[in-house]
Amino acid sequence: MEETVGYSMPVSMPEPEAKPERYHSEPADRSRLAEPLTFAFSGRTAPNRFMKAAMTEQLCTFDFHHPEDNGIPTKNIERCYERWSRGGIGLILSGNVMVFPTQLESMGDPVIPRDAPVSGPRFNGFAAVARAGKAHGSLMVAQVSHPGRLCVFQESPVSASDVAVANDGKGDGIYKYKPPHPATQEEIREIIDAFAHAAEYLAKAGWDGIELHGAHGFLLAQFLSPKTNKRTDEYGGSLENRMRFVLEIGREIRKRTPPNFILGIKINSTEFQDTGFLTSEARELCRQLENNRFDFVELSGGSYEKVIMTHIRESTKKREAFFLEFADQIVPGLTKTKVYVTGGLRTVGGMVRALDTVDGVGLGRPLCEEWHLCKDILEGKVDGSIVTGIDPGDFWLFLMAGNRQMRLVGMGAEPAQLWRKEVVDKLKAEYKDWAANKSTEKELQRYRAIDAAYIPQGKL
Repeated sequence: MEETVGYSMPVSMPEPEAKPERYHSEPADRSRLAEPLTFAFSGRTAPNRFMKAAMTEQLCTFDFHHPEDNGIPTKNIERCYERWSRGGIGLILSGNVMVFPTQLESMGDPVIPRDAPVSGPRFNGFAAVARAGKAHGSLMVAQVSHPGRLCVFQESPVSASDVAVANDGKGDGIYKYKPPHPATQEEIREIIDAFAHAAEYLAKAGWDGIELHGAHGFLLAQFLSPKTNKRTDEYGGSLENRMRFVLEIGREIRKRTPPNFILGIKINSTEFQDTGFLTSEARELCRQLENNRFDFVELSGGSYEKVIMTHIRESTKKREAFFLEFADQIVPGLTKTKVYVTGGLRTVGGMVRALDTVDGVGLGRPLCEEWHLCKDILEGKVDGSIVTGIDPGDFWLFLMAGNRQMRLVGMGAEPAQLWRKEVVDKLKAEYKDWAANKSTEKELQRYRAIDAAYIPQGKL
């Protein structure tokens, strides 16, 4: 842009800085989002109704040849949670924390092995991440998970039954998973102990609670769904048997953690019937979760065979949240257990409407671009999140982008501006290589080059 001053030559003026488009919100009372939320069983209180949803960070140590060193938190992951702690989020969920160092979702996952002592680099790392996330008043809750058959690091991964993943690396997925084997009774006992040990470990490291990952086709979901659970023992068949594994884990956690330790779970919203877990069964599961002193349930949906991250029904689209219609059928049966809904919320109006049904709202993708979004909403600075340049239905490109964003912030840099076309075009150009080398030695070498300055020598 140029401006003429008198009769002199044109003087160059700076171009106005481009601003991102935001989702438009209907008028709504944002003060409802600022209300505290108290959990009935632990007695803990989140300072507001926002929850940062779990997103895989892949910022911990990984070594193909020394798996005992896998999953030690780094300074990079600590930086991410310190950044989110300044963002006005009531409850912060970590990404997947694994319980076996060779049974991971992805390289770089945090891991709490069954034999991990409450001292040393691993414990200190988990304690540092908890302190970072809690620094400005948020509750820090770890999502703890086992991938089951969705593990690319095992020749024969454990599952409820020997039902293989159907996509075989095609369609919605990028991985090719090996055929699983049914969990033995001994393996079931070991896994229950592993989850309970992780909860006890986290409590001692200063975390406020644990969320079991019972959605998206991971191991607990594999036991819950009749599509993947073909067992004929006490862990298969009826709903009572299929939910036994989850409830036994919950009871063991309650035995081994302090009374004020938060216990929650993420489960599938299945207006999407192909996941095999019916709404009526989910309703009964939630009643039993309340009977077993679960503080909250987070409703999500889909699986790695059918990634449900776009609106399916027009009625759902109008309500903004992906899984809110499912919540309508679940919430009336609960009196103490709180309910969060995660997926698709982008405006203050949509979030406030969601609170007519549920107790809290979870945000994932928007918090990888605007780490302070919740704070800005509460302060009245914005009414909606930024419209990114990535198609909302492109789950894997969003996953790649989120990984990149967390890695940048972990390195002390600013997140990329995903609303800029040139940024998204660069991601798309690199996507094929990223997908082809996911969880391979090539990806590991790339991470080593980026993270080397922040990780103790010999730990990645």
